[in-house]
Amino acid sequence: MKTYINTITYILFLILLQYFCISCEKMIDVDLPENQIPSEQVFQDVQTADAALAALYSGLWDNSPLAGDQTGKLLGTYTDDLSYYATTSTNGILDLYQNTHTDSNAAVYAYWASTYQKIYMANAIIEGVEKSVSLSTTDRNRLKGEALLIRAMLFFYLQQIYGDIPLPTTTDYNLNKVLPKIGSNEALTKIDGDLNSVINLIPDDYRNAERIFPNKKVAQFMLAKTYMAQNTLTKWAEAEILLKNIIQSPPYTFQNDITKVFIKTGTHILWQLKPKNPGDAVKEASIYYFTGAAPSSFTLSQDLVNAFAAGDLRKQHWIAAVTVGANTWYRAEKYKNRSNNTTEYSVVFRLEEVYLLLAEALAQQDKLAEALVYLNPTRQRAGLTVITNPVSKENLLNEILLEKRREFFTEFGHRFFDLKRLSRLQTLVSVKPNWKDFHRVFPIPQKELLLNINLNPQNTGY
Repeated sequence: MKTYINTITYILFLILLQYFCISCEKMIDVDLPENQIPSEQVFQDVQTADAALAALYSGLWDNSPLAGDQTGKLLGTYTDDLSYYATTSTNGILDLYQNTHTDSNAAVYAYWASTYQKIYMANAIIEGVEKSVSLSTTDRNRLKGEALLIRAMLFFYLQQIYGDIPLPTTTDYNLNKVLPKIGSNEALTKIDGDLNSVINLIPDDYRNAERIFPNKKVAQFMLAKTYMAQNTLTKWAEAEILLKNIIQSPPYTFQNDITKVFIKTGTHILWQLKPKNPGDAVKEASIYYFTGAAPSSFTLSQDLVNAFAAGDLRKQHWIAAVTVGANTWYRAEKYKNRSNNTTEYSVVFRLEEVYLLLAEALAQQDKLAEALVYLNPTRQRAGLTVITNPVSKENLLNEILLEKRREFFTEFGHRFFDLKRLSRLQTLVSVKPNWKDFHRVFPIPQKELLLNINLNPQNTGY
């Protein structure tokens, strides 16, 4: 059965890529190979429909904003959490690190293209499920809900990183190739609408005990994140309600042991991605690893390391020093298993983020004493003293920002999103001399502008 499902998943993955290829100058009409299932048959059976969805999850793991080796490394080097030592790099990351990137940057294009590829796959599933007449209502809702949730997440990352973007919701190539950009506020409103739909489609119960597929609470958390990005009193209040609902939900408990935060069985985990093969390490375990020689790619920046107090247990357990001669560098050590991995999955969302985002939502509403209730647990777990009243709103927001940096470094670009949401990206100029105000967004890739003139004008500064 496992071999059958893997084969079907691969076949469907090829179908979806063929059927919804992006950045193509023209569509080519070809007959399906004899061993492939016609796309209209995929969604008439729940097993093949689930295999199509599994192909989408596989794509998330391989190459997407939710892959452990993507957003964290790009935005960590782009801001001030990571240093980059590959001086002859041709992948575009060096220019992002030095903030000298242009619209022809390879990493900027690859991130855009791979994300839209997964969006088209999600749209294929949504359309297929909606057209199906044989799937049960329960299966239809679940399949559509998960695909819609993934699409909303990907839209959110693109909007935050590129600003005004197109939001394709169909697989119609002729329509999508001329789709215009949508303003950031309108895009976030549309993402909100999708997430509210998801909440009505998928259940609270996980469909796998290992939490490798998202549930309703993951959708609620993603909705809270989009509310917080909109920075209004009404949205902060709405985010507060959602975040408190998650914290009060029985499946979740705060993890008080610093050594178990990245163990896959934790009840503080909202959603995690499973490695494709048994025993494989998560990508985060290897991409930041180096030892015995000067680094050739990523290290933790000295500015980040200096943000930790000497007694912070996260510095002890999540950071490793590498000394070569008179020089010392630091690597991320959150994930420990680089081979024969049986204990770690890639954690996408965890309860600590819910706590700290709630602390921020409360602080923004001047509920300072209550905000401390959700700021202090991660500090206490790290062996730091609690922050007490009286504290000013400005100082409290500063402490929340600092705590999130120490808690979420190398995890999905938190530093960039937090600074952007709080309108503090310009503070990076103190450690990133090439930083400019317009760097709050990436440029629209030049290749895409040439293919679709409706993506013009280019983002300011590029």
